[in-house]
Amino acid sequence: MKHPVDVHVGKRIRHRRWMIGMTQQQLAEKVGIKFQQIQKYETGMNRVSASRLWDISEVVGVPVSYFFEGLSEGEIAETEGVQGDIMTDKEALELVRSYYAIPENQRRRLFDLARVLSDDS
Repeated sequence: MKHPVDVHVGKRIRHRRWMIGMTQQQLAEKVGIKFQQIQKYETGMNRVSASRLWDISEVVGVPVSYFFEGLSEGEIAETEGVQGDIMTDKEALELVRSYYAIPENQRRRLFDLARVLSDDS
């Protein structure tokens, strides 16, 4: 049975990897493991050891604590059934990644436009 913390950490690994445009194969190569192991981490099937999580954090450019963000003791039991997490939606992730690829001055104008459009609806 998957532990909810392992599932959460795996989702955070997948989310960060996807946000920086890295494949499972690329991450696996940089960490020195097979991509199937990354798949197992991302689904929570296998636990990520502390040293491996450290290696992954170095490769994807975040502190180890990033993988535990959004997880509190009260939420541990709920994490397996979370369906409404916007950052698990592939379209939302692609939108965020594209948004941050836009130059900052244009990105700000797009943000202002989105805010105006959402206020009108």
